[in-house]
Amino acid sequence: MPLTDQPETKFSFHVLSQDPNTRARCGKITTAHGEILTPVFMPVGTQGTVKTLSPQELEDVGSQIILGNTYHLYLRPGEALLQQAGGLHKFANWRKPILTDSGGFQVFSLAELRKIHENGVKFQSHIDGSYHEFTPESVVRTQRCLGSDIMMVLDECPPYPSERSYVEKSTQLTSRWAERCFQAWQNSPPLYGHSQALFAIVQGSIFIDQRRLSCEQLLTFDFPGYALGGLAVGEPKSAMGEMIEVCNELLPENKPRYLMGVGKPEDLVEAVSRGVDMFDCVIPTRNGRKGQVFTANGPINLTNLIFREDFRPIAEDCDCYACRTFTRAYLRHLFHAEEILALRLGSLHNLRFYHKLMESMRSAIAAGGFLQWQKSFYATYQIKPTAAETASID
Repeated sequence: MPLTDQPETKFSFHVLSQDPNTRARCGKITTAHGEILTPVFMPVGTQGTVKTLSPQELEDVGSQIILGNTYHLYLRPGEALLQQAGGLHKFANWRKPILTDSGGFQVFSLAELRKIHENGVKFQSHIDGSYHEFTPESVVRTQRCLGSDIMMVLDECPPYPSERSYVEKSTQLTSRWAERCFQAWQNSPPLYGHSQALFAIVQGSIFIDQRRLSCEQLLTFDFPGYALGGLAVGEPKSAMGEMIEVCNELLPENKPRYLMGVGKPEDLVEAVSRGVDMFDCVIPTRNGRKGQVFTANGPINLTNLIFREDFRPIAEDCDCYACRTFTRAYLRHLFHAEEILALRLGSLHNLRFYHKLMESMRSAIAAGGFLQWQKSFYATYQIKPTAAETASID
């Protein structure tokens, strides 16, 4: 059944509860396509689909919002077709909220295929080598065509490590681009009758003064939300934690905070304790397609020999379809036989694990016991594989 047009609903965010012993907090984001309880994990649907999974399956595992990518959707299928379809919600038949990244990270990761300048960035398509240009104004226009509930500004993500002089210039460029995105957002109406929020992106690499400066400059504009970019790109985890704390000391309490591209379950727990509300990462789906699945005791690799005759579910405490229906032994067989079902079930289970993790954190925060919950999580979650698993890989 096709989607119907959504009524005009203003974007809003409200903090519902605050843990007394940490900066962890629960909140509610309101969009035209539904409410989002935070902290929240957003599955990555780069090209308008979360790989191997249907929209109904995403809803069934508890997905509240998915992420699409402006770079990929701009190149294929393109603005004209997306607008003809009535936006990404209708095109992909996804009824809940969508966040779209500006595509800046993808463009900058092309390295040899792009050139940054004051007006934006010129790049070659990874598909056919054709030349294109993103500007702050053009990425807002493309995201208007996508119709996402949350749009992102164009930013420059400096690589790690980077020289201070480079980061200083990059931080200023990101701020100037953010201002232009803000003006383009203010001056362009939505195309499909529902409001679209625009989030700024804080940069500055691992330099404390640059992170603070980026926050201060972006705060001069009343963005509906603020993201932390340029992290989880190779820097030590201690540096990532420090940058989160530095930024969250300055970012407003009444706006959502989004840590981009993070991450592993233990990273989510640490960031939530520091006051982060939103996350996205390809890890649960990408790793699931390769046979790594997550459990309360840590990740396991289903392709390992140890699981050949293991007739237990992936996780006894999981209510996902894979765990209710199949055994580790059967899933291992599927991966070794290179059956498509293996990719689907690994992805499905991992997303359910991530959503249950966020649900558990929200409950602990609401009850005022997040710190104790965090200690309990680390008491059972083992990040490294066991010696038995390591020794028995086929």
